Amino acid sequence: MIRTDALRTVLAGAAFAALLAVGGPAAPAQAAFALPTDTPGSSRAEVRAGTPAAHQVVTFFEEYRRAVLGESDEAPRTVRDRYLAPHLNFRLDAWAAQHDADPVFRAQNVPARWSGQQVEEQHGFASVRLTEYWGGGGSQEVWYTVRLSDLRIVELNDTPAF
Repeated sequence: MIRTDALRTVLAGAAFAALLAVGGPAAPAQAAFALPTDTPGSSRAEVRAGTPAAHQVVTFFEEYRRAVLGESDEAPRTVRDRYLAPHLNFRLDAWAAQHDADPVFRAQNVPARWSGQQVEEQHGFASVRLTEYWGGGGSQEVWYTVRLSDLRIVELNDTPAF
């Protein structure tokens, strides 16, 4: 028999997920949810500790991925311009030229799935760890710094920003 408290928790979680699906309010800290994708079965994004900063990083990553794959009407640079600070875009262009790889994916191929988790918040900025999972196996962590006042992504590194 299911306890009443457990049933309430399950129902509240389902209601919250439904609210998110229709563009409801931002997720409270420590919520966990998965974002739907436009390519059924081929990719999946998951946000843990679903804060607005983590959600912003995963949304950017998914839109950028779709642009790279030609699954959207936007160019990858247009997506970057919308979410990233100008100085970061400049540095990513330099990184791409130096490494001959995509500066967001930090690789020459496109991840099959990914998960994001906010791990720290200090002085008006959040640190979000995005883990990319590759189709052939393996994973890679990329760390994002998000300015909380406007949710602009201001930093992207292979190691934690702070």
